[in-house]
Amino acid sequence: MVCGTLAAVEPVLSACAWQINTAFIERLNLSFRHHVAAVGRRVTTLGKGEDGLRQQVALYHAYDNCCLPHTRWRQPLLVPEPTHSSGAAKQWRPWTPAMAAGLTDRVWTLRAMWLYRVPPWPQTQAL
Repeated sequence: MVCGTLAAVEPVLSACAWQINTAFIERLNLSFRHHVAAVGRRVTTLGKGEDGLRQQVALYHAYDNCCLPHTRWRQPLLVPEPTHSSGAAKQWRPWTPAMAAGLTDRVWTLRAMWLYRVPPWPQTQAL
């Protein structure tokens, strides 16, 4: 990934015979529009102010990274596990971006995420 002004980015990309591709950011924008109501449509609740929008984006960020398994990160099982239905055996272990980064060892439920107590961050001392 290359960031910066167009004048700074073009030499780096041309050296590799690449060009600017916005597909990944467009995919991210679509995901935000689907999951963050204040971005996807007009709403009369939390999204009216900047704080409400920040809260919705933070919630989506935590959900996407801790609760939603991504097929890109899934891990193959050494031995396929039978399912409790008539379907095919389970071949993959679900994996989230937080698990891939080593931040957690399980796929979180939305309930567990809501009930997780976040430790207080360091507070600045008032003079």
